[in-house]
Amino acid sequence: MKKIMFVCRRNSCRSQMAEGFARNLGRGKIEVSSSGLEASRVHPTAIEVMSEVDIDIKNQTSDALADFNAEDYDAVISMCGCGTTLPPEWVTQEVFEDWDLEDPDGQPRETFHRVRDEIKQRVSNLIDSVI
Repeated sequence: MKKIMFVCRRNSCRSQMAEGFARNLGRGKIEVSSSGLEASRVHPTAIEVMSEVDIDIKNQTSDALADFNAEDYDAVISMCGCGTTLPPEWVTQEVFEDWDLEDPDGQPRETFHRVRDEIKQRVSNLIDSVI
């Protein structure tokens, strides 16, 4: 089973939504984690907009990338354009993509919806390509 890591700056919004979609869309096909260059919290608005599409992320945790080993993952996805600041071992996995999505934190709810929907499409495409 392929293992995917979604990485962002604070592991609060984008990477959390990606983890939720990947767990849901890839159930039984992939294993998924998310992390940040630093740990933070799961953003309350991210929890809310994901619940609108029947995905519950309220029990996910914000974790630091340093708590994980790159060699445990087949695919690494940078959500925020932070790929250039990741340790080299993370960008040399079988699959590495830098999605560079807009940060919805501090933005209107509509931004959360737009980013959420883009993440869903990208995660769906990713799952199709790695399994």
